[in-house]
Amino acid sequence: MFTESAIAVSTEPAVDLFVAQTPGPADRTLLVIHGGPDWDHTYLREPLAELADRHRVVLPDLRGCGRSTRGLADDQYTPAAATDDLIVLLDTLGVSQADVLGFSYGGLIAQRLTLAAPKRVRRLVIASSSVLPVPPDAFDGWSEREERLAAEVAAWSDPDLSGPDLTRAAAFASAAANVWRPDVLPAYLERLAGVHFSAEWMRPLQTGTLPAARHQDTIQRLVALDIPLLLLHGRQDMTFPAALAEDAARLIPTARAVVIEEAGHMTHIDQPRIWLDTIADFLS
Repeated sequence: MFTESAIAVSTEPAVDLFVAQTPGPADRTLLVIHGGPDWDHTYLREPLAELADRHRVVLPDLRGCGRSTRGLADDQYTPAAATDDLIVLLDTLGVSQADVLGFSYGGLIAQRLTLAAPKRVRRLVIASSSVLPVPPDAFDGWSEREERLAAEVAAWSDPDLSGPDLTRAAAFASAAANVWRPDVLPAYLERLAGVHFSAEWMRPLQTGTLPAARHQDTIQRLVALDIPLLLLHGRQDMTFPAALAEDAARLIPTARAVVIEEAGHMTHIDQPRIWLDTIADFLS
């Protein structure tokens, strides 16, 4: 289903992105931007692979992630650099305009891409992410969230863990918070086992040198661009509050929010059929 290749997107510094893509129609390309950021794209392959008969689905690993170039200086891991890489990737693939789906942290990169090169984006999907900033009290009083996140908090503070081992341990520890339905947890853990975790972006994050991914005026600029926008969310998301998707949809005339019940941050794991059908309908 997927073909895999390394595609050069920068010479200074030298950066190759590892890219998986389906053989769908090139004039209906769907560029998918993963989250983490120190994860890779593989946890999103399903159910998006089912779109291959209608779309050319392109899933890159961001710089420093997965099987893309690692080992760069810390100041080379920025949202702006990742955005520039993706624009060059579209150029190299001969894609003048694409539909763009950004998941979690990738949703923030997708917004930057849209603002940087609006003519390259036909439709935009922000999945399990947010256009609006998350207020510090967004999850106050949600005791179950605290219980489900306790293992991840412990992982991040474990002095015996560092680098990709820490990223991996935190991902597994957060599994019960990222999926809502207990019956899908085993399948999610199996999917995590195939992710190529890194820790390149963790370094500037921990030292406080990683620039913010979200522009201060994103809402106003998206309104001005008039690009169709789908805000796709799980009701029980413990990373980005679902209410923010609904709030943003009220502020952006071209946006609509779809909040899926009985689904957490990994909505595509909790409710794959509804999640995929919603995307397919929006892109049609």
